[in-house]
Amino acid sequence: IIADSITSGAIANTPAFEAYLGGSGGQAISDNTVTLVTINTEFYDTDSAFNTSNYRFTPQVAGKYMVYGSTQNESGSGSNLNASYLYIKKNGTSVTEYTRDFYNNQVRSDIIQVSAVIEFNGSSDYVELYGRIDSISGSGQLFESDTQFKRATAFGAYRIIGA
Repeated sequence: IIADSITSGAIANTPAFEAYLGGSGGQAISDNTVTLVTINTEFYDTDSAFNTSNYRFTPQVAGKYMVYGSTQNESGSGSNLNASYLYIKKNGTSVTEYTRDFYNNQVRSDIIQVSAVIEFNGSSDYVELYGRIDSISGSGQLFESDTQFKRATAFGAYRIIGA
């Protein structure tokens, strides 16, 4: 009965976007430092709300959004990865943080994912993806790009509920 009341086009999960770290070689980062992930290549962007220059999503439409991200973290050399961290920040403040700890059994690389439902005012709120890699060696850390691991370092969002 509920489905009968929904007409075509009445519900849309937009604005929506998905983008990834393009290019080759990945994004080199400093050890154990929270770093903005330079998501620079759009897969899709329904409302031109993702900016590939400052790597942030500003939806311009109020509501609740499912926001998600992932990074392929590389420690630089064999079995040097202590931990991976991934953050979603709204207006510069962490909303959620995911951690994967390898301190007792280090690995070389890891894919970590994060997601959260976030409410936006629609006009000025924005969201960004940040990561951190803690490595034994302290050098050679990077977020892998699309060339090495297809869209493993990615960021996206879509509206799930209107204001």
